[in-house]
Amino acid sequence: MTPNRIAVCVPSLVLLLVLALLTPTTQAASKLELDNRVQATLERLYSRKAEARALGQKAVAILVFPQMVKAGVGVGGEVGEGGMLVNGQPSGYYRNTSLSIGFQLGIQTRSEVLMFMTERAYQDFIGHDGWEAGVDGSIAIVEFGVGKEFDTNSIREPIIGFVFANKGLMYNLSLEGSKYWKIKK
Repeated sequence: MTPNRIAVCVPSLVLLLVLALLTPTTQAASKLELDNRVQATLERLYSRKAEARALGQKAVAILVFPQMVKAGVGVGGEVGEGGMLVNGQPSGYYRNTSLSIGFQLGIQTRSEVLMFMTERAYQDFIGHDGWEAGVDGSIAIVEFGVGKEFDTNSIREPIIGFVFANKGLMYNLSLEGSKYWKIKK
């Protein structure tokens, strides 16, 4: 094996080991536990921004990932499980995965909420096993901050995403390259 291949393999192996160690805590939730985490995460978002609740009331469906775990050592990966809500009721379960290459070191957790604002966007999503953001459809990330408010009536995007951690909503994020897989619980 060449030195360059070794340099790429070692961080990849470290990443796989870290994700393997973290996966049981994020993936082992029972159906009931995941449903409870989904509801709690959505309420946490709603309590921070009334505009998010207004959008949620207009959404055809809402996909909530209570805990996404991202780890990286040169090569990064992210994984998490979530639940789809239709009319406020669980309607399916999904795994979200992504890989990235570039300077990165460390581990972070965050939550993601995707709101499907049109029936077509929702049907396109559930019709693909392995739906990929940026390829099969785009997700408009809502950013919040000082002076950053929005009118829920003016947003016309078919899929709206919120990404946040315990400290609040995170800024300048992209979900491009994230893959969503339907799973059984």
